Amino acid sequence: MDARLTLLAAALLVTPALAVDHSHAAWDALLKKHVVLLEGAQASQLRYAEIAKERGALQQYLQDLSRVSQTEFEGWSRPRQMAFLINAYNAAAVEKVLTRYPDIRSIWDFGKVFGNPFRDEFFPLLGRRMSLDQLEHDILRKRYGEPRIHFAVNCASIGCPMLREEAYVGVHLERQLEEQARRFLSDRSRNRARDGRLEVSKIFDWYKEDFEPRERFFARFAAVLSDQPAEQKRVAEGKARISFLDYDWSLNDSRSSSPR
Repeated sequence: MDARLTLLAAALLVTPALAVDHSHAAWDALLKKHVVLLEGAQASQLRYAEIAKERGALQQYLQDLSRVSQTEFEGWSRPRQMAFLINAYNAAAVEKVLTRYPDIRSIWDFGKVFGNPFRDEFFPLLGRRMSLDQLEHDILRKRYGEPRIHFAVNCASIGCPMLREEAYVGVHLERQLEEQARRFLSDRSRNRARDGRLEVSKIFDWYKEDFEPRERFFARFAAVLSDQPAEQKRVAEGKARISFLDYDWSLNDSRSSSPR
């Protein structure tokens, strides 16, 4: 064998595994092709029928994420860690739906006791089998204390904050989280201030402790919760009575094949 080839072969044997792609390009490409923006980009749907044709690429992306060890993960910055975990959650949720698609109308079709899609440890991450609930509640919520995470993870449902049309990346995470919060709170079908009341998503009830004090949290977004100055003022002053809207668990599926 040529001496140069011998050296190259030896180098390949000792070269460590490629580092994770922090641009999450593979997931980003799938999202840009198959997410459909709605209502002025305040909501979205996913073309499951189309992304199913590229399921191999999705599975390869999840496999690449699964190769990251806990030790490697701990060496990253906080934004990179959070982006990695949010993308893993969203990609895994899509993969879960595709295991039943098109014979599925809600993620709860998997079951609420047996087969519960959020408690099923169906994907590997950071060296162990993981469930969506473990990823969201035991890691993302507990470790980072960032309420805007709730606007980034997507549970494959209409009532859930939208699946973003691009991957989350550490260098842009602050902007992305803030935009997701404003998009969700601007969607009048899921959050609105009117007649002296704040009618908001059940997310703010289920995860009340993450947003406390809620009045202060909503005050920061008073300008997007209503178009009326009087309502905005009431929210900003924390004087609007809070109630919670019904949550739509229908699959966030777009049957359209037309481009955005």
